[in-house]
Amino acid sequence: MDLESLSQTGGEWLRGTGPESDIVMSSRIRLARNLAQYPFPNRASDSVRAEVEALLRSQIEQKPAGRTLDYIRVDQLETLDRQFLVERQLISRELSEGHGRRGVGVSAGESISLMVNEEDHLRMQVLRSGLALDDCWQEINAIDDAIEAEVNYAFSEKLGYLTACPTNVGTGIRVSVLLHLPALVLTKEIQKVFQALQKIGLAVRGLYGEGSQAMGDFYQVSNQATLGKSEEEIIATIKDVIPNILNYERRGRTALVKDNRRGLHDQVSRAYGNLKHAQTISSEETMHLLSSVRLGINLELVDDIDVATVNELFIHTQPAHLQKLRHERLESAERNVIRAAYIRQQLNQERPSEN
Repeated sequence: MDLESLSQTGGEWLRGTGPESDIVMSSRIRLARNLAQYPFPNRASDSVRAEVEALLRSQIEQKPAGRTLDYIRVDQLETLDRQFLVERQLISRELSEGHGRRGVGVSAGESISLMVNEEDHLRMQVLRSGLALDDCWQEINAIDDAIEAEVNYAFSEKLGYLTACPTNVGTGIRVSVLLHLPALVLTKEIQKVFQALQKIGLAVRGLYGEGSQAMGDFYQVSNQATLGKSEEEIIATIKDVIPNILNYERRGRTALVKDNRRGLHDQVSRAYGNLKHAQTISSEETMHLLSSVRLGINLELVDDIDVATVNELFIHTQPAHLQKLRHERLESAERNVIRAAYIRQQLNQERPSEN
């Protein structure tokens, strides 16, 4: 897979075409698996890691369940390229910052990534645009079954799948939905939602998952426990909760428009204007302004830009992406200038005439 060409495109999950995509950016299901005959990666020597990598790479290259994946040796990449894949949500920070032989298999549309020698020997994930957990589960389950037919997973009849971290023991599944919740933030209702989710055992994280802060009013909602319930039961729990959050966000959006449409329109227009004309802009400010514009598009306050463009800008304006686009390393101040120029280019492109 050519990382240079990848920097010019967007993954399928950014297209904004899935169910409930006005609020749900993406759905993701991840499975953690380990090989029975080897110690967990954090206890494995470099030679063992190499053996595991070679074995699992061969499985990935055999097109599990008919899925063609390009394999990338992550340990052979420069720091910038690894960070690029993290921003792309194709690998985790743990895989990027790990040691020894490790890699990832990625599908052409970036909806599938199989990480080798992360916290566990194998971390599989499937991403979809919008609220599409059933589709994610169907695909990742097929891939998991295909690989399990060829290798011996670490499994206990009592506990289920064995993992390096005890919180993943059991099904090894992490079900998450990435939500854009600007109205709940603006109406200061977001903390109530967090508290309600925590009471029922769900975690809330930022755009890049565990350990990341919320940026651009994006929040990941996911399960915490993987033991004692089946994969289908865990997915059902998330599917039951998400519609309630969507209702709260939509009510918040309706209230904002009803109570102060002019003020909201002004906020959105100023955000759009700043993005179209800024000469220097930080990553944090970009995320904040793009969040306002994305809200404006979905409330029909902005009509000359589509959601897919904004979704891609959330990712393409991150530090590693900008440096990949420029083919050079940039200091923070330089990135701010390049970021502003890139956004201006994307937003001020001549629109086709309707005539």
